[in-house]
Amino acid sequence: MTDGPGLAVVLQGIEPVGPHRPWPRHPVDAAAWQALGDSLAGGRLDLVGLWGDRPFVHMALRDPATGSVAVASIDASSGRFPSIGRVHPPAIRLERTVYDLFGLLPVDAVDDRPWLDHGQWPQEQPLGAATPHHPAFSAYAFLPAEGPGLHQIPVGPVHAGIIEPGHFRFTANGETIVRLEQRLGWVHKGIERRLAGATVDEAARIVGRVSGDSTVAYAVGFARAVEAALEIEAPCRAHDLRGLMAELERVANHLGDVGAICNDAAFAVMLAQCGFLREQVLQAADACFGHRLMMDRVVPGGVSVDLDDAGRRRIAALVQAIRSRFARLVELYDNTPSLQDRTVSTGKVDAGLVRQWAAGGHVGRASGRDFDCRRALPYPPYDRLTFEVPVLDAGDVDARVWIRIREIGQSLGMIEQLLESLSTGPLRAELLPPGGPVEGMALVEAFRGDLMVWLRLSPDLRIERCHPRDASWFQWPLLEVAVEGNIVADFPLCNKSFNCSYAGHDL
Repeated sequence: MTDGPGLAVVLQGIEPVGPHRPWPRHPVDAAAWQALGDSLAGGRLDLVGLWGDRPFVHMALRDPATGSVAVASIDASSGRFPSIGRVHPPAIRLERTVYDLFGLLPVDAVDDRPWLDHGQWPQEQPLGAATPHHPAFSAYAFLPAEGPGLHQIPVGPVHAGIIEPGHFRFTANGETIVRLEQRLGWVHKGIERRLAGATVDEAARIVGRVSGDSTVAYAVGFARAVEAALEIEAPCRAHDLRGLMAELERVANHLGDVGAICNDAAFAVMLAQCGFLREQVLQAADACFGHRLMMDRVVPGGVSVDLDDAGRRRIAALVQAIRSRFARLVELYDNTPSLQDRTVSTGKVDAGLVRQWAAGGHVGRASGRDFDCRRALPYPPYDRLTFEVPVLDAGDVDARVWIRIREIGQSLGMIEQLLESLSTGPLRAELLPPGGPVEGMALVEAFRGDLMVWLRLSPDLRIERCHPRDASWFQWPLLEVAVEGNIVADFPLCNKSFNCSYAGHDL
């Protein structure tokens, strides 16, 4: 059930500004901004992103009914803007980040605590006023939980394994989790500030390092945003090679996740076997593209490396090897009762919450949200490939494992299609300076889900503003809900089944 006007209705009569490609950007007043918030709250629209660009705040939206995408911009020269999080909770953390970075205050916000700023930066609001940080320190105010027999368990940000830092504050009754509250931002790197003023090539390297396990997806997103802004198209062969690298990245990450989830359920043999297959993918990527993670191989305008016949044969052999060996591992997973006992019905996420948060990737599709950028907003080479988007509705750890398993099969099929019909021709189109500032935006499908890159280019091809948004922004909050009612010992299992990015979120 949805309520509120559609995207076209709210923006009707509001002339877009630009150039902003491939979707329009509309300057809106407070009334239209709040109408869009009401449509988000009613489930009529999906929130794609919300970010600062002093003196503006931008909000990207998608209308599921029509598939249309647009950006709305509100002038926040006063230092304030109407809160969307007040009516649509998925915007809350995004608004807190806008204030931390730009000092733009969401009016009537339901949560005014800092998010990325832990009080350790040399400057407050580094992309806004950039004033020296006040030396006073105040502890982060976690939300209270009251009731008989409750106790708190603080975990992190430093963890036992070699993983990224994040703090998790559990409130439990015995072993049962009553509440989980996250505290992220520990790996904030100042990505957006570093991007300002960078050349396109410099920025491509930075964006490709936002979250290393998704370096191809980030590079494709950045390249497509640049290409959209400049109205150029990468050569067909470049699109095909991008698709090959993106699907190899997806397979490698899904293999690693399946093994790691099983390991958190004390089934180490799956970790070893899936880890072996993942290593085969990384070695093939290194041999064929010159880098295990294929970092810096996708560039604005195309790609920086070609694939020879030997590389094609190696990837084809890899696909067959994974198909044969992984099928036996899937059978092992499905026929091990002790493993099923840990994953089935554990860490459930309600379909309504997934729709409200517009959560993508395995988190969304395991709870019935049938969305994939490669199909819903098709871009080359996916607009000519045949594939299915697996969707389940159980919403538990087991469903998130099966989404990964089935996506591996789909990715292997797409790799074969690309190898069979690999285009010939040049690898990169020339980037010509625009006549004035231009803006571009891209949505691509990373292995975690939809990834957005928005940017503005100066006439001399430098970055004036760039905002990358990871799929994890709309997945992390759902993990807090997924663990409620589960035992503390099942948190690692739930957490790994999400596998959200800390670095991609913390910027």
